[in-house]
Amino acid sequence: MRRFISLMLLLLVCAGCASSRQTMPVSQVSPEPTQPPTSSPLPTTISTPTLIPYPTLAATMPPNYIFDQNKRLGRGVNLGNALEAPKEGQWGVTLKEGYFQLIKEAGFTSVRIPIRWNAHAANTPPYTIDPAFFERIDWAVNQSLSRGLVAVINIHHYLEMFENPAAQRERFLAIWSQIATHYKDYPDSLFFEPLNEPNGALSYYEWNQISRDTLAIIRQTNPTRPVVIGPADWYSYSMLKELKLAEEDRNIIVSFHYYQPFQFTHQGADWAPGSDAWLGTTWKGKTAEKGNITWDFDRVVEWSKQKNRPIYLGEFGAYSKADMDSRALWTSFIARQAEVRGFSWAYWEFCSGFGAYDPVLKMWNEPLLTALIPK
Repeated sequence: MRRFISLMLLLLVCAGCASSRQTMPVSQVSPEPTQPPTSSPLPTTISTPTLIPYPTLAATMPPNYIFDQNKRLGRGVNLGNALEAPKEGQWGVTLKEGYFQLIKEAGFTSVRIPIRWNAHAANTPPYTIDPAFFERIDWAVNQSLSRGLVAVINIHHYLEMFENPAAQRERFLAIWSQIATHYKDYPDSLFFEPLNEPNGALSYYEWNQISRDTLAIIRQTNPTRPVVIGPADWYSYSMLKELKLAEEDRNIIVSFHYYQPFQFTHQGADWAPGSDAWLGTTWKGKTAEKGNITWDFDRVVEWSKQKNRPIYLGEFGAYSKADMDSRALWTSFIARQAEVRGFSWAYWEFCSGFGAYDPVLKMWNEPLLTALIPK
């Protein structure tokens, strides 16, 4: 009752508020606001699903365990535009066994594997995932783990969830129940990430509810597995203040994504409206340019220390339409600034529009690789 009254008071205070930020279309990357918003209005309609009972075993883990697990992520790369496409290969990338060996030999310690599970699950109960698709994901996970790479698997591009979260909640939880059960006996080198970049109609309030219930389902079969969770509004660092995690679960790594300045990192990107006007934007590492980034990262550090949660920079990258000198300089600065603050990271991405590797020439883009993994 007290919670209901508090929510009603907040709704009255926030009545008439409106976000000034435009919603970007879902893509393989996402924008981040330069400064934190001054307000975060509650949704006009608040769903109140029955909360799933929460297992407590994760609360018994050693205090530094999840920080040590985050260190294992270290320097990673996203295997983007492959398994999160509507169908693998449709966006120009099909994963190959040799890719995993290349990533390992280059000095990366982890891979993030974006996956569009919802494109391979039934639309009606029990929302069964296609067994053949499970086999393909097994292959990718096993290729990673067999080479000593930590693997993060997520749900990526669940567009229906962003359009109507209440209608998709049951299906989303059922999909995660299947994933968690399927991988419950896998080693702790496999991490789960419930949902990439919540956005659209999936408000921070609803995401807090759904992520809590997803975590409870995962904990029923994977009581100690590391789980990666990021805030609403495209994993924006400015929304960390709205992220509510299960306090009893200290086995969570918190993620954010970073693509600032957006006019530089997304110049010429066909999914970013008006981005052709940004072509030619450079990044020279001037004092002001660096200061904008360090200010943002320091805000994340403050939140991390306050909440005692480790941080994973799950995506960052500059699109190939930018000049290579600027891309390499920006990428190196982001990676080093993350490292000095104790963040693990994963570059977006391996071999497509942001790619550190050229699959046609079959060679690394050396300036980017050196920026990520200094020699």
